[in-house]
This record gives sequence, structure tokens and C-alpha cells, in this order.
Amino acid sequence: MKNFSGGVLFLDRSDINTDEIIPARYLTEISKKALKPYLLEDLSLDGFTPKDDIEGKRVIITRANFGCGSSREHAPWALEVNGINLVIAESFARIFRQNMFNCGMMAVELSAQTIDNIFTGFFGKKTYLEMELERNIFSLTADERRQEVIFSLSDFDRALIRSGGWLEFADSKY
Repeated sequence: MKNFSGGVLFLDRSDINTDEIIPARYLTEISKKALKPYLLEDLSLDGFTPKDDIEGKRVIITRANFGCGSSREHAPWALEVNGINLVIAESFARIFRQNMFNCGMMAVELSAQTIDNIFTGFFGKKTYLEMELERNIFSLTADERRQEVIFSLSDFDRALIRSGGWLEFADSKY
């Protein structure tokens, strides 16, 4: 099972698409490792510099409709090869979300109000997330502030995570 705890990268925008996660010009790469330096290369956000801001982060917290656009496995792969196994958002594009779980990664959906509260309390601060998967709770810590957040996860998604992804899950069942 992958690690779902670590430093948080805040991306304060909705509708971040798969071309912004990993630009299409790199889809000819034949290994996940080759995608690593290009994660979020084309994402335009004030104050965001991929080369500086991604290093050491293991979690993304963002707004609605993350992973929209072209459906491709390369987007979760680019996250995974950079050590980011958890994305938390208001919502996800359906295929992107399933591709995350198929790779043994997590896509956690929270209400807009909860996401707003997280951004209000932690955006701009060096934030660490500690995941307690068995309890469906994660905690965020920055400076003296700490917040626990409850989330839900289907039994099937949990099984994919525990197995390490769809291939490993299917291999153990069939």
C-alpha cells in the first residue's frame, strides 16, 4: 500500500485538466519515470513554480473538477512518480478519479465548504497531512494549527488501495 501522508501542495483553482497535470507533448514517453520532471509544467497559477513547489510534497489539495479533459492514465502516473498518491478536491473528472484508484492512489472528495475551510486555515503555510485510512480521517498541521477531517471511501476503492491498484487487486482475485 502506498503512503498517503506528507507535505501538502495547495492548488487554488478549479478545472485543472489532464493537459495541465502532464502536457500531451510528453505522452510518447514509455516509462512513468520519464514523466517525472514535467508534472504540472503547464499549470498557470499566480506564485506557482512547479520546479520549486512540487519538491517534497506528497498530497495535493485543490478545488472542483480536478483531472478534467482528456482521459489518460499518464496524469495519475505523473503524480505517482513524483510521490503524490493523494489528491483532495471538491470533485474529480470521473475517469481521472477511477484511474487514481486503479493505480492504488486516492482521490478524496470533500464538500466545497470543507475545502474552503482548509484553504482558509492552511493555504500559504507549510502544511503536513497525516492519513488514518482505517478511521477515514486525516489531520492537517501547520504552525500551531491542527484540523481533523472525516472523509468517506467505498469498500471497493479501499480494496483497490489496499491491493496497490486494479492489476494487483484482479491478480489476487482471479
